[in-house]
Amino acid sequence: MIDLKKMGAAAREASRQMARATTETKNRTLRAIADGLASSEPNVLDANKRDAEAARKAGLSEALIDRLTLTPERMQGVAADVRAIAALSDPIGEVFAERALPNGLQLRRQRVPIGVLGVIYESRPNVTIDVSALAVKTGNVAILRGGSETIRSNRALVQVARQALQQVGLPQSVVQFIDDSDRKHVAELLRLHDYIEMIIPRGGNALHCFCRENSSIPVITGGIGVCHLYVDASADLAAALPVIENAKVQRPSVCNALDTLLVNSAVAAELLPRVVEQLGGLGVTFRAAPRAMSVLQEEGNGSTEAEVSAAGADDFDTEWLSLVLGLKVVDDLDEAIAHIGAHSTAHSDGILTETDAHAERFVAEVDSAVVYVNASTRFTDGAQFGLGAEVAISTQRLHARGPMGLPELTTYKWVVRGDYTARA
Repeated sequence: MIDLKKMGAAAREASRQMARATTETKNRTLRAIADGLASSEPNVLDANKRDAEAARKAGLSEALIDRLTLTPERMQGVAADVRAIAALSDPIGEVFAERALPNGLQLRRQRVPIGVLGVIYESRPNVTIDVSALAVKTGNVAILRGGSETIRSNRALVQVARQALQQVGLPQSVVQFIDDSDRKHVAELLRLHDYIEMIIPRGGNALHCFCRENSSIPVITGGIGVCHLYVDASADLAAALPVIENAKVQRPSVCNALDTLLVNSAVAAELLPRVVEQLGGLGVTFRAAPRAMSVLQEEGNGSTEAEVSAAGADDFDTEWLSLVLGLKVVDDLDEAIAHIGAHSTAHSDGILTETDAHAERFVAEVDSAVVYVNASTRFTDGAQFGLGAEVAISTQRLHARGPMGLPELTTYKWVVRGDYTARA
């Protein structure tokens, strides 16, 4: 039987112990996790294979199966991220905003752990290690609830993290796993406000809505990406095409993959056929708005109906997570910004342009967590940003935006020192 209150109490006690953990102890734990991933790779990959087989039998999409699949290369990447986190500076104890008051009091703000994190996630088992590693480095504690489709993989990965904690003398309850896929545990977790400081859901819109509507604990939402690139009239089209391909094709099943390509009408006739030809050859299909469809038909690019179809009413609000790309022709920067404002999930949006003034306007007016100028949206990632990994990609405005690395998993306390000073 799963006793979440007992898990919460254990997490709270572990949180107090983690507040005393030294940087070296935390880094030794991270290195032990990375070593454990290597030594436990056969066991983890076997568990993951069984998850993938069950997912196929259950009829899950290939996009979801790709998200949950671990390979030796992906395992090595996860281990490398853990080692990168160990090499980063420890934010805990960092002192900032120091000042002295006229009465002699010395004030400072000092970074401290948030405390206990409740993380609910779907599909991607690497999150188990990413969250565990980031929690350890920042002195936080995590209660994890993964999806039923990866329960075997998550079980094996949690064991790696807990063995590392035990190896260095930290409590294993720093990382706890709700080893039961019954959805009732999610609702109960959202009410453990006596033990948990923050809920972080990583999954689809339904999960995020459920957490926001049912949690008595602050919720950090994000990770749903309807991502855009706007090709300006001044863009270098030869340079833009590989960026578009990278953003869409490199790994289409993740949240920072491109969903909608907006093309200025001045270059649409030249660029759109090239996009369809090049990306279509890589398996991409397209949902074209009327003007984009008209351009493609006029150009006679040879695309079949299977490759290019008319965009439906909800297509520009869809996070495809697959080899599907929306196409729309816009007259100018104003129309591009308006479209992004209406359809973006405030995750990652970019402009390809040679006009500095247009780039500056785009950066100022597009209110996304990450805004790109002449770069692929695929860089929205904790490791790519030099953070080691991220616990989530926040699309909120409060506390944290974008990839949440080490600093975003801290808060601060005021420390006041006096000389037996009493208030007048």
